[in-house]
Amino acid sequence: MDAALKTRALRAAEDLEGAPAEEILGWAAEEFGSKLVVAASMAEAVLVDMLARIRSDIPVVFIDTGYHFAETIGTRDAVAATYDLPIISVRPQLTVAGQDAVHGADLYRTDPDLCCRMRKVVPLDRALAPYRAWAAGSRRAESAGRKNLKVVDWDARRGKVKIHPLVTWTDEDVERYVAEHNVIVNPLLSDGYESVGCWPCTQRGAGRAGRWAGSTKTECGIH
Repeated sequence: MDAALKTRALRAAEDLEGAPAEEILGWAAEEFGSKLVVAASMAEAVLVDMLARIRSDIPVVFIDTGYHFAETIGTRDAVAATYDLPIISVRPQLTVAGQDAVHGADLYRTDPDLCCRMRKVVPLDRALAPYRAWAAGSRRAESAGRKNLKVVDWDARRGKVKIHPLVTWTDEDVERYVAEHNVIVNPLLSDGYESVGCWPCTQRGAGRAGRWAGSTKTECGIH
């Protein structure tokens, strides 16, 4: 473990609590430079838009699970065409057909945790490996499980600094930024989906209630 890096993260968590999102992301870009990467789910491009206004050389990683809605892939493509940023799509080692052959059809039903691990967590871990810090758009208002997120934290499992520039934002804050900056938004968010993941495990519903509906599962394991 990089003790000095962890200390920097914990200090920044105190110093940046309550700071504007742009300041937090700007700090991360200045602090880590080319060793920073941003992860985007392509629900909306708020964090990507904010990054593009700060630096154009920091990559954005998107995990292409093979189970995304067509609208999500379309949003990724629109973001890639709009912003002068490196957009990196990372895929699992197995295709969906390959996974079905090895683990049986519809693993998302029989073992959703394993499916998420293989199609999301492991690919992201691989994508993050070259970097010292990563930023994501997670917010405290999204779910009870995220209410204690820190603006900057130590990702102990990966040995990296994790930054949440939008952590204090409400849904209204997101909507305001989208309107002010004409940000690309996944069209599913206008079709009853308030949280968008893989199509087999996402239904229309308020907040993250539409994710893994009918089960106790609330997170994919990335965060």
